[in-house]
Amino acid sequence: MTVDTTATILIVDDDSDNLFVLNELLCPHYRVLAAISGEVGLRVAEGTPRPDLILLDVMMPGLDGYEVLARLRANPATRDIPVVLLTALGEASDEERGLKHGANDYLTKPLKPAVVLARVRCQLEAKLAREWLHDRNAALEAEVARRMAENDLTQRVTIRALAHLAEVRDPETGNHILRTQGYVKRLALGLKDHPRFSALISERYIELLAMSAPLHDIGKVGIPDHILLKPGKLTADEWVVMKTHAQCGSNAIEQAEQDVATPLEFLTLAKEIAHWHHEKWNGSGYPDGLIGDAIPLSARLMAVADVFDALISKRVYKEAMTYAETRRLITEGRGQHFDPDVVDFFLATFDDFVAIAERYRDDETIDA
Repeated sequence: MTVDTTATILIVDDDSDNLFVLNELLCPHYRVLAAISGEVGLRVAEGTPRPDLILLDVMMPGLDGYEVLARLRANPATRDIPVVLLTALGEASDEERGLKHGANDYLTKPLKPAVVLARVRCQLEAKLAREWLHDRNAALEAEVARRMAENDLTQRVTIRALAHLAEVRDPETGNHILRTQGYVKRLALGLKDHPRFSALISERYIELLAMSAPLHDIGKVGIPDHILLKPGKLTADEWVVMKTHAQCGSNAIEQAEQDVATPLEFLTLAKEIAHWHHEKWNGSGYPDGLIGDAIPLSARLMAVADVFDALISKRVYKEAMTYAETRRLITEGRGQHFDPDVVDFFLATFDDFVAIAERYRDDETIDA
């Protein structure tokens, strides 16, 4: 790494003889600026061209070198310019004081030309190295951010593709995955400060929950068409098969986890949602009959979202219900089918869920 000979050096010294000597010494190698006082030096340091290095006399009338140095370091425009203090004071305490104030180096008068040139070159090389490292770190951070964004996009596209695969098998769901994704995100955002849920619901949890939600019915790809697409009511035996979609979905996601070397956070929530979103608060749900808080929160949120959307949507085996009818049924399910606190928030902000339903409305969705 070589020093740019067009580097700019600012000399701040109240002694005109010192300014002349340093100017003569440095001019053959660098662009040199001079200031006869601390006040002038501060103005020049902020100007154009911005100095690459400042040689600063300590003993000056008005603002001394220590005060000038303090102001340089306090100013965002000049805080990173390396400063070498020049002084006739030779005590170790004087040098320590200067370095403590943020000086990069210390030269004792009378100045020796070879030492001055060596120290100047050393500081300019150090500045170049810092700038190179800063630019390199910035480039690396930008690349990491780009790759993380690309990875996030890949995950989202993969999830959406898998969710659409389930949708193709069950075409009547329409925008169901978009609506339920919106519902669970609204529930999580609203409940993140609730005493029961605040320890679990973080911004990251909400992001992963929304990302994972579309996979809640991925297990339906394993249900035979004559059951999945049956236009009428299922028989008892058919219903047994239909209920296996929860376990099937969770097994598929678990297998995907085993196929990668590093566990993926979003797959954990996706597996919870797929496996347990048909569980009920009172233990009468499936596939495991979990009760209350034993049901993962992600699945409890999805349970409300999924049932709400199913009720307001038309299916081959039923008509869509009105929002009022749906609200009544979910209210009746409080503490039976659904977590009571989740239902309380849902009912308190019911209009928000209606708005999400309308935003991603299917032609067959209810009118009001």
